Amino acid sequence: IRIEGVIVDAQSTIGELKRFADNPSIKAIVLRIDSPGGGVVPSQEIHDAVRRVRNKSNKTVIASMGTVAASGGYYIAVATDRIMANSGTLTGSIGVIMEMANVEGLLQKIGVEGVVIKSGRFKDVGSPLRKMGDEERELLQSVMDDVHRQFIEAVAEGRGLDVAAVQALADGRIFTGRQAKASKLVDELGDLQAAIQFAADAAGIEGEPKVIEPRRRFSIRELIESRLSGLFPK
Repeated sequence: IRIEGVIVDAQSTIGELKRFADNPSIKAIVLRIDSPGGGVVPSQEIHDAVRRVRNKSNKTVIASMGTVAASGGYYIAVATDRIMANSGTLTGSIGVIMEMANVEGLLQKIGVEGVVIKSGRFKDVGSPLRKMGDEERELLQSVMDDVHRQFIEAVAEGRGLDVAAVQALADGRIFTGRQAKASKLVDELGDLQAAIQFAADAAGIEGEPKVIEPRRRFSIRELIESRLSGLFPK
């Protein structure tokens, strides 16, 4: 199952996982991850779906990292039985980011005034029409810190590490596959074929394993998002 590009929707991947989990002829699943990350919720949903496959279907799930498997891509990987990366794979980026712009000064220069009508003190938090207040910044920071904590706990549980050990690595930095292996963020170094063979051996498949890959419908949206992720890798 391929997880490629920016992660914005989980349903197609979850559907593929369920079909493979319910198919008795499928003995093991390899997730080929080539993604810089994406939305928090779809990454968490795929992570949880992988855990369900392992726990309820009792099938081996191996993560194979491509060029990049960072942030949400790594979040998904930690739910698998084993993680295999190429030595030059970019992974990690255990962190959360929210970005917004303040265009108040620009609007003043061109003679435009922003008007907001709201009920609720924080309803327009993050508005680009004005400078952010201290209370608003603290509110958003608390949200980011909580999501970051969830990420750290998921890594600690999936990798069998202490939370403190993961915390020391969870400052948003990226690692090469070789560095990640040294930090116990991945298990093995190897390419996709090595991951497929490893999954076959773990599942007790004798001889050459037959690889089944779901057909993916062509999506203009996924194509555009993939191209944008290349332009804006952050």
